[in-house]
Amino acid sequence: MTVAKYFDEMSYGPAPEADTEAREWLARHTSGFGHFINGAFVASASARSFDTFEPATGKVLAKLATGGAEDVDNAVAAARKAQVSWARLPGHARARHLYALARMIQRHARLIAVVEAIDNGKPIRETRDLDVPLAARHFYHHAGWAQIQDTEFADHVPVGVVGQIIPWNFPFLMLAWKVAPALALGNAVVLKPAEFTSLTALLFAELASAAGLPPGVLNIVTGDGETGALLVGHEDIDKIAFTGSTEVGRVIRERTAGSGKSLTLELGGKSPFIVFDDADIDGAVEGVVDAIWFNQGQVCCAGSRLLVHEGIADIFHERLKRRMQTLRVGQPLDKCIDMGAIIAPVQLTRIEALVNKGVSEGATLHQAKIDMPKGGSFYPPTLLSGVQPTSIVATEEIFGPVAVSMTFRTPEEAIQLANHTRYGLAASLWSETIGLALNVAAKLAAGVVWVNATNLFDAAVGFGGKRESGFGREGGREGCYEYLKPKAWIGRKARPATPAPSPVKPAAGDFTLSTIDRTAKLFIGGKQARPDGNYSRVIASPKGKAIGEVGEGNRKDIRNAVVAARAATAWSNATAHNRAQILYYIAENLSGRADEFAARITAMTGASAASAKAEIDAAISRLFTYAAWADKYEGVVHQPPLRGVALAMPEAIGVVGVICPPEAPLLGLVSLVAPLIATGNRVVVVPSEPYPLSATDFYSILETSDLPAGVVNIVTGSAIELAKTLAAHNDVDAVWAFGSTELSAMVEKLSSGNLKRTFVDNGKATDWMDRAAAEGALYLRRAVDVKNIWIPYGE
Repeated sequence: MTVAKYFDEMSYGPAPEADTEAREWLARHTSGFGHFINGAFVASASARSFDTFEPATGKVLAKLATGGAEDVDNAVAAARKAQVSWARLPGHARARHLYALARMIQRHARLIAVVEAIDNGKPIRETRDLDVPLAARHFYHHAGWAQIQDTEFADHVPVGVVGQIIPWNFPFLMLAWKVAPALALGNAVVLKPAEFTSLTALLFAELASAAGLPPGVLNIVTGDGETGALLVGHEDIDKIAFTGSTEVGRVIRERTAGSGKSLTLELGGKSPFIVFDDADIDGAVEGVVDAIWFNQGQVCCAGSRLLVHEGIADIFHERLKRRMQTLRVGQPLDKCIDMGAIIAPVQLTRIEALVNKGVSEGATLHQAKIDMPKGGSFYPPTLLSGVQPTSIVATEEIFGPVAVSMTFRTPEEAIQLANHTRYGLAASLWSETIGLALNVAAKLAAGVVWVNATNLFDAAVGFGGKRESGFGREGGREGCYEYLKPKAWIGRKARPATPAPSPVKPAAGDFTLSTIDRTAKLFIGGKQARPDGNYSRVIASPKGKAIGEVGEGNRKDIRNAVVAARAATAWSNATAHNRAQILYYIAENLSGRADEFAARITAMTGASAASAKAEIDAAISRLFTYAAWADKYEGVVHQPPLRGVALAMPEAIGVVGVICPPEAPLLGLVSLVAPLIATGNRVVVVPSEPYPLSATDFYSILETSDLPAGVVNIVTGSAIELAKTLAAHNDVDAVWAFGSTELSAMVEKLSSGNLKRTFVDNGKATDWMDRAAAEGALYLRRAVDVKNIWIPYGE
């Protein structure tokens, strides 16, 4: 072919990246890779191994050790021993180590990028230009957090030993996302890379050792799902950080229930990509390329659901199909390709099966008619249009280069379609009207929203989801808290057993009128309500004197309370100033009846008059605290290294179930409910089981304090039984449960149904009078999700 013909056709020729150094590195390990434990590579204790394959050719790349129980034990023991001295290092010393790791990544960037492309099948342009530079950015960024940890996180300490399990779609980048913050903040790590893609983790271990990272601080154990399960179940692990499928995340939530382990889950997604009729259509088309054909669509936050305004749908799809024809699928090391190989034949088979199912359900299939490589696991860029919202391809994560498209007529319909999913990881929206874009962004159920962009990431900007996309954040300040624990909670003792209710003594035998109050009703939807079962329980003083009765709530009462809370959406949309005023008003009304409430506490618990008065005073003060915080717990503006900003906005979680501790019957309730409603949540509260009368008295305060109906709902009865219903309820977004170890374990396990967030005390007693342990940011952070809205600007 002549040079002139090249200029006429503008066709691409192959531009292969040299892989000599990568192949030489692999050749040095032809006998196989061991685990990296306590600063050295060691053989598997069982001598078991498995092969890892090159997705583009199907050929064996390397032999890896299979981690068993003894290997995991050794890695955890090494981490436990190293963590103590690592955490004691000054922040500056840890910062220097992380800086050295960042520099080591940059010095070996090309080698890492090539090994990643060979091992994963993704294009070298992506590993070279995105994965590896962003990994280095994470180590630089978190070196800074290590440097200023003593001042910025003075009231927190490291979690301890962290087990981390990462996926195969971004092997090296996910390692950096997890390892960098964990090490920076004084933790030690046992990392299990994905079975399909362990090589860059092992290469990083070599580099970390050469950079002088102390032995035992970082340990890497390779293996399959059984190895991961051993790590999850290990008794000496303090935290599990997992990125992967929702199905596995649900299993991890169940297996860690009641263990006291901290847990973050970054799971699957079915992210909407919304195109309004005023969008830059060509820009949006390029956005689709980045959203779903980047990394072969094997991205948890891939914009796989296209929601296109009906008026521009035809022209948008026409231009998108034309653009699809220009995409190139080829060998990962070719610098001129757009898509590489699917990770493995099993994933390729899944993609094909789901596409066929979508077509059988009525979707129209369009695949780019382009040259495809021979051999290996490759799949062409694919568009399914005319998809119904209930189709399997619209609801299930395909995890491949397949976009599904449907239309909408109004912004409200677009929001409904976007939120019509069990996931809530990310969203992308395209509009030239900034007011429309920000209004829609605020209403999307997603942890990350990109405006006129997609798949933007930075170490300073938190990433994570809602709903069945998991909980917790990675990156930025909010990601740092995932690897820390409050100093005020260290050394909490097991909660003493709640005394058995005193038997009610019979009446004296005369015919005087009973002094028992009328049965207190439940409080649901702003009204007093009789319990569904029409049963009640007698509340007795410590001396056995009957002092009142409360309704015995059941499953249907919880259902009604959740419905009422779900309907009270206006509270979440109210101004923070309005919420603050109402909290002040509640405190004011409680103050006016302080003596009455103190007397009730004394009657129920036998506490001294002084102690009861102190509890009431503390409850009033706590209401004032959260009234003060209501319009001050604000978001921040991140400035990532691009032309634009990311708005980190704290949002109400939604409907939260609250199981109050048995002790401190009024203060415990206020300490848990006030931060939730201050931040816009609606709550279903189960008050102290042995001492519920403070709560039933309290709803008369709420009734006279202008609190909208449904914001606070109170259901008395058995804490364990009512918690069971709340934790299993799919329309409850989070559960806070304070009480027995049995209660904590049950709530965490049942929460796996819809992967709701939980906040439990594992049977440890909190000193509710201690403001450091029972008030402030510790609770406010758990009362919100942080949504990061990316807004690029400029031409």
